[in-house]
Amino acid sequence: MNVVIIGPAHPLRGGLRTFNERLALQFQKEGHSVSIYSFSLQYPGFLFPGESQYTDEPAPANIDIHTRINSINPFNWLSAGRELKKRRPDIIVVRYWLPLMGPCLGTILRLVKRNKHTRIICIADNIIPHEKRTGDTLFTRYFVKPVDAFITMSEKVMNDLHAFTSKPAQLVMHPLYDNFGEKISQTEARGQLRIGNEELIILFFGFIRKYKGLDILLEAMKFLHNFKPQTSNIKLLIAGEFYEDRKPYDEQIESLGIKDDLIIHTRFIPNDDVKYYMCAADLVVQPYRNATQSGVTPLAYHFEVPMVVTNVGGLPAMVPDNKAGLVAEPTAESVAQKIREYFEKGKEYFIPGLLEEKKKLSWTKMTETILKV
Repeated sequence: MNVVIIGPAHPLRGGLRTFNERLALQFQKEGHSVSIYSFSLQYPGFLFPGESQYTDEPAPANIDIHTRINSINPFNWLSAGRELKKRRPDIIVVRYWLPLMGPCLGTILRLVKRNKHTRIICIADNIIPHEKRTGDTLFTRYFVKPVDAFITMSEKVMNDLHAFTSKPAQLVMHPLYDNFGEKISQTEARGQLRIGNEELIILFFGFIRKYKGLDILLEAMKFLHNFKPQTSNIKLLIAGEFYEDRKPYDEQIESLGIKDDLIIHTRFIPNDDVKYYMCAADLVVQPYRNATQSGVTPLAYHFEVPMVVTNVGGLPAMVPDNKAGLVAEPTAESVAQKIREYFEKGKEYFIPGLLEEKKKLSWTKMTETILKV
């Protein structure tokens, strides 16, 4: 089939870009013709919370990427829509993660539908965003109308979707992020990051926003002091870029007196470095306040690192309790207790269950569902 993916790709950076490029490779592997239509402008600069929307990494050599769509220019939407209409792909796979994209994508897809040929499948990362804004409902209703069917990666998003449409929808777990290199030894990874081998490393990975609960984890580190000596050599490695003001976090760290328990790498982590952070960790912690699904989870599965996640959104379904990790309530005390429980049981206790769950997260399952739905 002729497949077009609409969503972020190189030179943009982030999890959506990584997912779209990996999905394109899977379609190609199965014999389909694939292009990605990405954004020439994804967010206006004043709306982007990080340092840069773009990567310095080289473009993937074997993926056809069209840097074409301007999210805020209606004239661009019309020209891009007419271009795709004329191209007549068999399937368009469109990513939807933020209502801000609703007017742009909804307009493009309406124009494409006029060719009476293309089927439009949406992979919905979020229907109701983590941080709500005026216009969210209106923009999402506009977007969903031209879509033929939906795929979600959590029950939470599926339930949110039902409030907007009764069109066909299927649930598929987020596939493995297996395009960041192979697993390496913990010693090698820590050598790259200049971390000692005698320490127990828990990892908070990814961009930092309120809903991801880093402040909960920082407070949990204080609770872990009460569990000494069992937890005396635990260090929290924070790896990711601030997408909000870091000052409250610095003040919290100072007031809690936990600075010596932290290793802080608060910057964007390039793809080539991801394996060092994951493989250096004894445990990945996702202390989210709310969630749909998380791209950190399939990363941890790929590198075979157990997790502590909070009991919100799709996280408990992705990380079955006492199997691939442990599930805590979204409070500092509960997260600290589960971290302690993890180290008491030991990593090897969780590896069999983790490997069993890992087998379920295939890209083949994703492409099969797209074609079926």
